[in-house]
Amino acid sequence: MTELPIVVVPVGSDDDALDACLAALGAGTPAGTRVWLADDAQTGPRGYAIIERWMGRTSLKADYTRRQRSIGELAHLDEVLTACGDADVAVLAADAVPLPGWLERMAACLAGDGAIATVTPWCNAGEAAGWPRMGEVDPVPADPERLARAAARMPATHPELPAAVGHAVLLRGTARQRARGLDSASYGSWYAALIDLSLRLSGLGWRNVLCESAFVARAAEGAPFDGDMDRLAVRWPDWHPRLAGFLMRDPLQAARRQLEHRLATVGPPVPQADLFPDPLEPAEPVAGDRVSGDGGKRPLTSPNPDPEHSPLEQSPVKQSPVEQSPVEQSAVDESRLGADHRATPALPLP
Repeated sequence: MTELPIVVVPVGSDDDALDACLAALGAGTPAGTRVWLADDAQTGPRGYAIIERWMGRTSLKADYTRRQRSIGELAHLDEVLTACGDADVAVLAADAVPLPGWLERMAACLAGDGAIATVTPWCNAGEAAGWPRMGEVDPVPADPERLARAAARMPATHPELPAAVGHAVLLRGTARQRARGLDSASYGSWYAALIDLSLRLSGLGWRNVLCESAFVARAAEGAPFDGDMDRLAVRWPDWHPRLAGFLMRDPLQAARRQLEHRLATVGPPVPQADLFPDPLEPAEPVAGDRVSGDGGKRPLTSPNPDPEHSPLEQSPVKQSPVEQSPVEQSAVDESRLGADHRATPALPLP
């Protein structure tokens, strides 16, 4: 089976949201998936404890890094993505709740068309990718497992979006590099920089699409920093008219109705489905370690074999005692977490 993309979670300061995000990530993502929890000095002792506890029991191949000092949301994420090289990366908001099958279906969407640069799933607060209503914030789905099964039966048409949306987005690594990554010099927020990146990718001939078979829930929409949208309007004067035209035409109305119909008619779950895994239900035709629970598997390796020249100043959490190969010994230059946390070995990066 082809290796799934790296999942990057930019850790925030909302401990309860982070706890819910990690629980859903672990439950809805295949074992062994590479996960990087990237902390721009945002977590406190409770958030650290949540991360440490989760990493101690997850079957995902997870790493956690923490900066000594914050450099800002976007600058930090740009460093993380740069460290991932040309690998495909799914950026998951730390307050998002991914439904089962989300990553596999987004990866299948990206693999299905080489012209696709970004893949965005449905979301109840997903703006242009919103369901059941576009451009509105609806409650988090009451039965996520049922909705995930309904979404899995959606036909894969991959309709165009005006831009990717930040609740969850899968980025093609080669396309991101071709567009020279995020513009952290012009914007402060991931919200605005993702729109800018999407528009630059579109200008280079790439596509920003919706994955109709994946769903990631979120309690609220993302938001730009002060001045970000003004700078975006100067660089892309047609952005707001383009977005308004998309909302008025509502080309995804039929797809939203179809998902609503699938949800109303989806059958019960397969008994003992965990004994007979079927991560990708076919669509119907249109009518690391780190205290890592990587399950004893090998941890993520760093793209930078020289720890003296890591782009990040990270702080570690402890590792579970698994045997490492020489390449896994490469790690970022780490320093202590803080007075209330004991220093532990450095962690390799993806």
